[in-house]
Amino acid sequence: MKIIFIYLAILLPACAFANSSAPLYLRYEPVQPLLQPENLDPQKVTLGEKLFNETSLSRDNNMSCASCHILNENGADHKALAAGRNNTTLNANTLTVFNSSLNHRQFWDGRAATLEQQIDFVLTNNKEFASNWNQAINKLKKNKTYPKQFKKIYADGITADNIRNAIATFEKSLITTNSRFDQYLLGDVNAISAQEKNGYRLFKSYGCVACHQGSNVGGNMFMKFGVFGNFYAEKNQPSKPQNLGRYNISGNENDRYVFRVPSLRLAVLSAPYFHDGSVDTLQEAIKIMAKHQLGRAISEQHVNDIIAFLSTLPGDYQGQSLYEKEQRRLKAAQ
Repeated sequence: MKIIFIYLAILLPACAFANSSAPLYLRYEPVQPLLQPENLDPQKVTLGEKLFNETSLSRDNNMSCASCHILNENGADHKALAAGRNNTTLNANTLTVFNSSLNHRQFWDGRAATLEQQIDFVLTNNKEFASNWNQAINKLKKNKTYPKQFKKIYADGITADNIRNAIATFEKSLITTNSRFDQYLLGDVNAISAQEKNGYRLFKSYGCVACHQGSNVGGNMFMKFGVFGNFYAEKNQPSKPQNLGRYNISGNENDRYVFRVPSLRLAVLSAPYFHDGSVDTLQEAIKIMAKHQLGRAISEQHVNDIIAFLSTLPGDYQGQSLYEKEQRRLKAAQ
């Protein structure tokens, strides 16, 4: 635990957001506000959005990025494990695409260093798009509109690099700003309730911020899942490949059960939880994290207060509150 808090002490000055309109005591919090991305080419964003929804990038012309990353909801798919090609089940829970550009690496095991590299993994994976770049490029070249759109933006037209760049540029635009908590950090001290403020206090005092901090409330480091006790052994499934995390990439024993820490920005919208989607509720996920990551028991009231805080983190997409949209979706599903 000492290592974790030394790390946090080093981190905090680096992530300080010196906003002059906020009270002094809010300027140097471990969680920082999301800000709108700057200098994104709007033409690339528009083209990237079209490609994000383009099924012809897949071999069978029936999958797109939007198949698993539903932007009208939480940027993921609400499934325990993602669905792949021909109704196959993939071995990981879908991570939200919202704010993904703020992650230091991509995928649960961090195998992709960039958004652009992530696209390669999806496009060529036989259980996902099952395609290749020559096939994808040829399909787009035969389309009536893509050649003109690409040529207008990129001098060399439709290439793998330009497809990657357009999609990644669109994904960089998917920043969910204007959350109630961000409003609080930016100076509106009445934007969140007393319970939500206490939840944030508990989030810090329990040590959750050791892994979940910065503007994305996570996504910027790797951590072993099960610092205090083996979570998988308790579930009688210690050897499943998907549970080995970065060990599958590096073969390094120190990477066994190590995963990229997920962002909690949309945690209240993103059930089920964990890399394998094995936990249905946020209440249970918090209890497991307290026990296995912090070595602490946590009361029901403290769990509820932390959830209240987490409920302030989702921001807006296209001018609409993602939290409110999710509440409407859940109500309609009843």
